[in-house]
Amino acid sequence: MLKKRDDFEDMLEERRNSSDLRYALRCYTPLLYRGVTPCTSSSLKSMVLQSDHIHYVINQVSKEMGRDTDDVQEEASAILEEMAQHLQLSTVRFFAFTLSKIFKTLFKSICVNEEGIQRLQQAIQEHPVVLLPSHRSYMDFLLMSYILYTYDLALPVIAAGMDFMGMKIVGEMLRMSGAFFIRRSFGGDKLYWAVFSEYVKTMLRNGFAPIEFFLEGTRSRTSKSLTPKLGLLNIVLDPFFKGEVFDINVVPVSISYERILEEALYARELLGVPKPKESTSALFKARKVLSEDYGSIHVYFGQPVSVRSLAHGRVNRCQFNLRPRHIPKRPREDIHNFVNDSAYRLVRAQEENMALKPWVLLATLLLQNQAVGQNQVMALDELSEQAVWLRDLSWQYGAFLLWPDNTPPSEVVFSSLSLHHGLVRISEGRVQLALEQERRAGPGEPSCNLTPEEGLLSEAVIILSCASYRNQGLHIFVRPALLASAILTASSNKKQEVFNSFSFLRNMFSNEFILCPGATVQDFEEACYLLVKTGALQVTQQEFLVTERGHRTVAFLASMLDPFLQGYQVVCRFLCEEATETLTEKQFIPAVRKFIIKHLLAGRLRYTEVLSSDLQKNTLAALLRLGAVRKIKGAEQEALKVNKVMVNSLEDTLGGKLPTQETVVARL
Repeated sequence: MLKKRDDFEDMLEERRNSSDLRYALRCYTPLLYRGVTPCTSSSLKSMVLQSDHIHYVINQVSKEMGRDTDDVQEEASAILEEMAQHLQLSTVRFFAFTLSKIFKTLFKSICVNEEGIQRLQQAIQEHPVVLLPSHRSYMDFLLMSYILYTYDLALPVIAAGMDFMGMKIVGEMLRMSGAFFIRRSFGGDKLYWAVFSEYVKTMLRNGFAPIEFFLEGTRSRTSKSLTPKLGLLNIVLDPFFKGEVFDINVVPVSISYERILEEALYARELLGVPKPKESTSALFKARKVLSEDYGSIHVYFGQPVSVRSLAHGRVNRCQFNLRPRHIPKRPREDIHNFVNDSAYRLVRAQEENMALKPWVLLATLLLQNQAVGQNQVMALDELSEQAVWLRDLSWQYGAFLLWPDNTPPSEVVFSSLSLHHGLVRISEGRVQLALEQERRAGPGEPSCNLTPEEGLLSEAVIILSCASYRNQGLHIFVRPALLASAILTASSNKKQEVFNSFSFLRNMFSNEFILCPGATVQDFEEACYLLVKTGALQVTQQEFLVTERGHRTVAFLASMLDPFLQGYQVVCRFLCEEATETLTEKQFIPAVRKFIIKHLLAGRLRYTEVLSSDLQKNTLAALLRLGAVRKIKGAEQEALKVNKVMVNSLEDTLGGKLPTQETVVARL
């Protein structure tokens, strides 16, 4: 159902009409958590090192490793020194000035829901606040601090990866603007975990500043929401569980980019090109992006979620009174389930408030018209007609779609296509993806045709870039799409048969999309409601019937899942045909990519998208979860043990779930 959302205001409008220097040097007096005495970074570190929890862990590590406690104490101090932020207003002002210049060059507008800002301002004064932005770009954490500074809100302390600390000068400047640096993985390092968790909890308990981190753990290279990581969420909720704070306000933030700066970089990473190392020199080399137009950004601050209200009736906090609070304890199953469910709920809240642009719909339509080796051409008028149809369907499904009012659809479509000129070509009223098969020779170089494999990978960069925009809207369609596929391929139109098919697909794809654990029936009923609401489906007590007007909708929805279905199927085929007893997880992606390239070049696969390493990793995760593949400890590293009978059965089932477009039309 459509819900009322806040209006947006362009915060760059004022920046374009006033002095950036005056803006950066203005009086900055944010309101903080009520009753809290301002605390310096150095006194914060002292509180951490003097805490009962750190003393307890230092003694434990000292006994276990036979080391002197003073030695372990020094190591803890060094860990904290390496990790801690050192917020300085002078550095913040420098970033405010610099980012104003950059943002005005890159973006037409940065739109923020000011009602959300007002809610956040109130929340910060009442209880400790945790900010959870979506993560699609390097820009995200800079953008968040820039917005909070602009609206005179307390600047957040931000969890950042250790690789950013290695950037000369820039790393320290990030530290002085609120970043604290953590390792990507801790292994079994008890001391590091203790220092890190106590540092975060001390900042939270003392209301030092809002704490910001990315619930997905890393940037999404595909623009799909990633399965939430629970480590940091467990840490920030712990003070509430132990009664050290009355409540915590968690604020999901949705950041939507009309054009992503890293689109080609992400596509190449998904094809196996190593991620560039973060460095200051690489930052300066990226200056050429300043000559491009990246459209608009929309940032939506969601409703603050009270952890106290969320936990009411679900978590018995008395269990934490049974032992001293400073002694580490593995959380019970009810705590784990609560944190996991809350994480999925918060990611869903991020998805629901993503402001989708017309290009998301256009990319979806252009990809559905595309097959390997066939660069289909569409008339601009036809694309506009289909976009209007999909716009209306999206709105009926509750999408937060920003389509300009009082502008002819053809103008909206042409404007969106022009912004993404690197991905599409428009000529004589016709549109096609920019799949160029010939490398442009550099100065002094002879013309050079690409090899078939190079041509395929060049095409894949464009396809995966477009797919990343289509993926922004997948959360709107994924449940009805699962139902549409289930209806088309179930053994009959009986309700139970369709539900069984839906359950299989949903279970298979629960690593691919944000599908809340234990909500199969709820998702099925939601999908039924949406298809019935839009007149695509009639439901009796026992059967489903696709209506005459619903044929187009059901065919479109089923086609949305086809690349994912084919990707899972081909990975299963690889594991059955070519996986050896010594295949490791590290070898898996390069080996399956080579297998897929061979099949794509032979014309046995329809979708170039199956080259995405993200799709391949999610398939393996699903097979591991289902027990079709197991990890066996070897001498050096874990090998993948494949149950070929089970994998072959899953491939056959997925094969049955992947009708061709001709079959879809015939079934309808």
